[in-house]
Amino acid sequence: MKNTLITGITGQDGSYLAELLLEKGYNVYGIMRRKSVVDYGNVEHIKDKIHFIYADMTDVISLISAMRISQADEVYNLAAQSFVATSWEQPIATADIDAAGVTNMLEAIRTVKPSAHFYQASTSEMFGLVQEMPQTEKTPFYPRSPYGVAKLYGHWITKNYRESYGLYACSGILFNHESERRGKEFVTRKITDAVARIKQGIQEYMELGNMDSKRDWGHSKDYVRAMWLMLQQETPDDYVIATNETRTVREFVETAFAHVGIQVKWQGEGVDEVGINAENGQVIVKVNKKFFRPAEVDVLLGNPAKAEEKLGWTREIPFAELVTRMVDNDMSLVAEEIKIANLK
Repeated sequence: MKNTLITGITGQDGSYLAELLLEKGYNVYGIMRRKSVVDYGNVEHIKDKIHFIYADMTDVISLISAMRISQADEVYNLAAQSFVATSWEQPIATADIDAAGVTNMLEAIRTVKPSAHFYQASTSEMFGLVQEMPQTEKTPFYPRSPYGVAKLYGHWITKNYRESYGLYACSGILFNHESERRGKEFVTRKITDAVARIKQGIQEYMELGNMDSKRDWGHSKDYVRAMWLMLQQETPDDYVIATNETRTVREFVETAFAHVGIQVKWQGEGVDEVGINAENGQVIVKVNKKFFRPAEVDVLLGNPAKAEEKLGWTREIPFAELVTRMVDNDMSLVAEEIKIANLK
C-alpha cells in the first residue's frame, strides 16, 4: 500500500485526486494550512479517510515534517494561489507560494525521501502570449501575469531538480479544467452560478470581461487521472494535458444558458457588448472593463498527443457535458438556497 501526500487537497483538483487515490488503495495524507476555523473544503465528504497534516508552502520546516510523517511514495503539489486576477493584486504572495513554495517542497523531498515521485501542477498560463498553435511541450513560454511567471519558475525548478539531483519529478502542463467543485472566483463557475440564479429569478444579470478570450476547457476529474499516470511511468517527464479544442467565453455562456432553456442574443461589441434573453429582451450579460486583465491571454489551445501516446490518457467528459454538469449542480445549490431562505 503506497503513501501519498497531496498539497492543496481541499481544492478542486485535490479532492478529485484524493478520491482517485483512495479508490486505488493509497494511504492519503493531505496538507492543510492552520486557520482559526477548520475548513475541509471539497474533501468534507471524505475527511475521515484522509490523514491531515498542518503545514505551509512558504515554510520548508513544516514541509520536511510533513514528509517525515507521511513517508510519501508520491507527492502531488497542487497548492497554489491559483486565481490569475488576484496575482496582479498580490504578486509577492503569489511568488512565495507558486514559485518558492515548489522549491521548498522539492527540498523537503530531497531531505527526507529522495526516492519519492513528485508531481508539479504547471499551467497553460505559462504560454501566455502564445508562440505557436497549438501549444505542445516544446512551445516557448511567454507568461502574461504574475501567476504565469510564478508557475513558470515552479516548472523550471522541477525540471532542474530532476536533472541536477536525479529526483523523479514531473510537471503536468494542464490547460483550463473546471468542475462542479470550482470556486466561484473563477469565470466558469461565476457563469454557471449566475445562470442558475437568473433562471430562478433571484439575479438580473452577470458582468464579465473579455468575451473573446479562447480557452481549452476540460473536466478536472479527467485531468487528475493524468497526474496519477505521470507518476506511474518508468522515467519522469513533462506532459501537456488538454482537449485540443478551443472555445470562447461567449460560447461557454451560450452553452450554459441554453441548458436551462434560454437563448442569448448579442448586441454591441467590446465593452459595449450585452447579452439579451431572446425570449423577453431582458439584458442578462453585461461586459465590464474592470474584469479585463492588464495583459490579456487571448487564446490557449493544447495538443495532448504525447500524453495520449505515452500515458494512454484520453479525456472522457466533453465540453458540453462539462458545462451542463456545472449548471445542474448550481441549479440544485441555488434551489436549496431559496428553499432555506423561504423557511426563515
